[in-house]
Amino acid sequence: MNLGFLNPLLHRPGPWASVYMDTSAIAEDAVAVQELQARDAGDRLAGLGADEATCRAVYGALAGASRDDAGRAVFATDGEVVLDVPLASPPPAPPTADWAVLPRLAPLLEYGGEPACLVAFVDRKGADLQLRAGHGRPRPAGKVTGQQWPLHRTGRDDWSERHFQLAVENTWEENAALIARALADEAGRTEAEVLVLAGDPRERRAVRDRLPEELRATAVESEHGGRAAGSSQELLDADVERARADRSRAHAEEALSRFRAGRAPAGDRIDAAEGVPALVDAAREHRIDELLLRPGGADLHHDVWVGTEPDQLAMRRSESQYLGEPLPAAARADDALLRSAAATGATVIGLPAGDGGRPGADGAVPVGGLGALLRWPYQGAVPGGGARPER
Repeated sequence: MNLGFLNPLLHRPGPWASVYMDTSAIAEDAVAVQELQARDAGDRLAGLGADEATCRAVYGALAGASRDDAGRAVFATDGEVVLDVPLASPPPAPPTADWAVLPRLAPLLEYGGEPACLVAFVDRKGADLQLRAGHGRPRPAGKVTGQQWPLHRTGRDDWSERHFQLAVENTWEENAALIARALADEAGRTEAEVLVLAGDPRERRAVRDRLPEELRATAVESEHGGRAAGSSQELLDADVERARADRSRAHAEEALSRFRAGRAPAGDRIDAAEGVPALVDAAREHRIDELLLRPGGADLHHDVWVGTEPDQLAMRRSESQYLGEPLPAAARADDALLRSAAATGATVIGLPAGDGGRPGADGAVPVGGLGALLRWPYQGAVPGGGARPER
């Protein structure tokens, strides 16, 4: 997951209210039910010590939230909702509420959705493109209009008709190439990792054959949905979510494979880190390239000390003061590391609860549920049994 959307949260002091609310089960006309849930979230925050202005702001955002999405994640401080994120899958009911020095970010990995996906509804005239990103509803991503004539073959078999039918097939092929180029451009612009082709069977195969190799490898054809008005979307939606989930699993497996290789010393180099102390050091020095997080790991709720800036984090309060934070505060390790990852452009990979690999102290890797692939490796021993980072 790319965490760039968290930028508004990164440099503001807390404490923070973080609320996750399911809106998927609220009927379209059930305004009272939504207001009750929003009030419940505000009451929970007040019970945790949140100020009245922040509780009111959270209530207002949730009471007026769209019910088109599966849920909402709302982050507020100092009487202001700073970020309101639509969720792709519903969090548990009733709403969960946290009041802490940092925003509660880790649940976004679970409810924020799978990798971004481009859906192309193709026919022999062109295509309608749709983006399904990690958060919220699908949105239009452009339209491709190909040649409109000649498009239809005839049933006659004389010489002139065969010539015309060849021209028709050339039009189909040229339109398929045009759609493939547009999809490649849009996938690059939106960083979509998955492509689903729906619509005319012949044309979607022709489009897939003309995609760049990397995009073709992640493309999936669906027999459901199409450009025509009234085409059923439910089975297509299931195909899209299956493709996104498969891509997410493959990405996690590939990252775990690199992590296992990276944490085994290669000469005097180590390219991966695990354990809260090593990860805190790596985050403070902006060395985390990919942060791996496995739900349920014992290290996720380990306390670390943080300041107002994302790279002000340490294992001991005295170290935070040394980094320039006069009033450090204790925070969860997962939220502190996620904030740091977002600030330095690192990506985050949510892992399944158990990976079936070589067990660590709590039954799976990374040990404790947190690990990282590094931008540059540790290299060489230093006094005290540590390692010196290579630059």
